[in-house]
Amino acid sequence: MTIRRTLLLFVALATMLGTGLIGTLAGAGAVYLAVRDRLNAPPAPEQAPAPAPVTDQNVNVDINTAIEEAVAKVGPAVVTVVNTLDGSGGKASGSGVIISPEGYVITNNHVVEGARSLEVIFADGSRVQANLVGTDPVADVAVVQIPTPVPAHAELGNSDNLNPGETVIAIGSPLGNFRNTVTVGVVSATGRSVDSMEDLIQTDAAINHGNSGGPLVNLAGQVVGINTLVVRGNSFTGDQAEGLGFAVSVNVVKAVSDQLITKGFVSRPYLGIGWEVITPDIAQANGLPVQWGVYVQSVGQDSPAQRSGLQPGDILTAIDGTTLDQDHSFTKTLWSHEPGQQVQLSVVRGSQTVTIQVTLGERPSSN
Repeated sequence: MTIRRTLLLFVALATMLGTGLIGTLAGAGAVYLAVRDRLNAPPAPEQAPAPAPVTDQNVNVDINTAIEEAVAKVGPAVVTVVNTLDGSGGKASGSGVIISPEGYVITNNHVVEGARSLEVIFADGSRVQANLVGTDPVADVAVVQIPTPVPAHAELGNSDNLNPGETVIAIGSPLGNFRNTVTVGVVSATGRSVDSMEDLIQTDAAINHGNSGGPLVNLAGQVVGINTLVVRGNSFTGDQAEGLGFAVSVNVVKAVSDQLITKGFVSRPYLGIGWEVITPDIAQANGLPVQWGVYVQSVGQDSPAQRSGLQPGDILTAIDGTTLDQDHSFTKTLWSHEPGQQVQLSVVRGSQTVTIQVTLGERPSSN
């Protein structure tokens, strides 16, 4: 190889090395600038994690668990009440619930009515004789007592806290044969009236013959009502209905059972009038001067009403400042007072409104 060719090869190699070095340096510089810019940039805002999907299956599992726990809590206190009828010796049955360690059992008056003897069957099938403590036909509540110790007793809740749509459970012995049958529904309405019974809980939980006297239970495992009747249809129109069950609210049951246990009967305030409720429709049809109230049809001889000066034709519109209306019936408002208590009656008489003082009397198991 000549000297000239050697020099040309050296120059070529030097040129190639220089070009590669420059490229490497340029690439490294670009990487450095990119990393510097990323480090100096403000942090990107954090994104909240996506919520876990809620499925019907999860909700159902929670509800089912609550129902199972409530039934497990109350079920052992639910009993069948067998009534051996006086005279005929035939048998009728209903349900009941043990409410205390002393063996007191709540049931319906119509379950124990006309009894020669009473027997209670526990959830496990064992039987004991029961003694009648007292009954109240007005509220359809009765108390019987069984020997202690008892297998369990249920907790009473507060029916004033119930809301339409709330899940409730009925436990009882339908047809007398199927002990501790559980049905589930909702509170359809509260404060219902059927015939002379007031402050009832309406539910669509299945209630059948034999369920009477059994508990209506909330998801906390508390008794909120005592099942009492079912409306199957309207005898006048021939309409048939399902899911119209009713229970006595437990707050009424508490007040009544306390008196039955302590006195053997229920003492209610007594006014002594024959009356007819006034609603807007009745008022319009009869040209009455009020929308709500009570029309006095008759006044009992020597009754508190007569002694106070109430007269037939008077319209009672309020008791002690509580206006009688769709939310405050005459019976419920009157029963919120005590026998012997003096109250003020607001009365429309002709074109005048007068105030009358009356001292309420006492009449066991009567309005």
